[in-house]
Amino acid sequence: SLNMMAQSDLDLKETALKEDLKFYFMNPCEKYRARRQIPWKLALQILKILMVTTQLVFFGLSNQLVVSFKEENTVAFKHLFLKGYSGVDEDDYSCSIYTQQDAYDSIFYVINQYRQLKNVSLGTLGYEHEGSGLKICKQQYKKGTMLPSNDSLNIDVSTETECIFLKPQELAGKKAELKLNSSFFSLEFYRLIQVEISFKLKGIALQTIHARELPDCYAFQNTITFNNRAHSGKIKIYFDSDTDIQECKDWHIVSPVLQKNTQYILAFDGFVILSCFASLILCTRSIILAMKLQKRFVNFFLEKYKRHVCHADRLEFINGWYVLVIISDVMTIIGSILKMEIKAKNLASYDVCSILLGTSTLFVWVGVIRYLGYFQTYNVLILTMQASLPKVLRFCCCAGMIYLGYTFCGWIVLGPYHEKFEDLNTVAECLFSLVNGDDMFATFAQIQQKSMLVWMFSRLYLYSFISLFIYMILSLFIALITDSYDTIKKYQQNGFPVTDLHEFLKDHGRVGYGKERTSMPLVCCYGVGGDELLTLCLLVWK
Repeated sequence: SLNMMAQSDLDLKETALKEDLKFYFMNPCEKYRARRQIPWKLALQILKILMVTTQLVFFGLSNQLVVSFKEENTVAFKHLFLKGYSGVDEDDYSCSIYTQQDAYDSIFYVINQYRQLKNVSLGTLGYEHEGSGLKICKQQYKKGTMLPSNDSLNIDVSTETECIFLKPQELAGKKAELKLNSSFFSLEFYRLIQVEISFKLKGIALQTIHARELPDCYAFQNTITFNNRAHSGKIKIYFDSDTDIQECKDWHIVSPVLQKNTQYILAFDGFVILSCFASLILCTRSIILAMKLQKRFVNFFLEKYKRHVCHADRLEFINGWYVLVIISDVMTIIGSILKMEIKAKNLASYDVCSILLGTSTLFVWVGVIRYLGYFQTYNVLILTMQASLPKVLRFCCCAGMIYLGYTFCGWIVLGPYHEKFEDLNTVAECLFSLVNGDDMFATFAQIQQKSMLVWMFSRLYLYSFISLFIYMILSLFIALITDSYDTIKKYQQNGFPVTDLHEFLKDHGRVGYGKERTSMPLVCCYGVGGDELLTLCLLVWK
């Protein structure tokens, strides 16, 4: 009698567990038909896609104005402070000079333009404050003599740095003339390493008003460097401008429309935060319930069959899409808070906010694939990507070793003779372009023929790389994906491999499934048999 009661209790547990497992692996539409459970997560995800995308578009348009203002001011600064600037940078530096007189003229040109900034600038620029000014520093070797005609050199490689500070109000008086005529500006070019001129300017971006946004106040930290480290007879002039967006301390704008527009956007951002927070709670709750269901199944399997559930079946309870949604929600909430602070002019972390909102929107749209997987046609694509991913990653690791070998070899051999091989980053980008068939002729043609040995090596290097990666490695890469696709097609025709979990459920009654259904009221309800749909669901993360 006790054995019969224990067996009856075990059968009841098994029936309840199978019912819960069947319900867990249903799609939202089938859950609604089975228990009238409203698919809140599905509705919320659809709403969130629209809201997050709209929020990103608004922020992108606002950020576009910021980027445009920064870039245009940088170009304006180069034309204002660099003597003879042509409008086009030379490689990684702005321009270059070749005579001592050009060096003196360029340095004093910066000082003169800074002194009369308000008279020559077209922008809304000004000095930082009354105590700010122009800082000029020169770095040079301590002492030494050099006689190239006699091949003799005597120099102390330790360096010294000397600086001078010029305030805007001083530049208009006689005191400035004394400083400009001092020995500081008597440069000994044979031991001069660099001259650095730095100054800070303030500006206000008024163009945001036309976009119905509050204006930003900018602080531009500009640095002009005359680089003579090579002592090759060519001084490279670098211009660098670091922009800091600050809150305008005292502003008054007469525009009720502007104030209302800001309030509407802040309210919309708040609603986005609430929707993402609700989605975060629902997905977290689903993962917790799935872990409890997994524990029930593992304990029951051990109790009835006296063996442990395999690792693959345990992973079936971990829904990767929910994890992706949780990460996306957290990033959206943090990014939206930063966006609200930026909109209220309390913060200026545009880059951090852009990364958070951009990545979260990417994850939201990737999450749409989950719902496309309910259709058999789209599910083939998803299953193929998932089946081929481990093989592709292993293959890329092996191919990456060959790629790195070619990268280092090209950098050290061809670097002095080809501009695309001057540094490791450029070499890697050049080789990746060659793999995709871009810019092949230019890469071959731009090699300098100063050394016949290097020129012949470059031909062997480029031909071998292109032949190896395009004709062999890429073909194998495509073959891996094609093989996974053929495997999935055979599984759909002949049946997928049966797991312990599927074997446990296949004898159970089909709750919410039916082969007789050929059409459903919602797009996510794809009419297939219970075993077939369950197997597809179980293999989503294999």
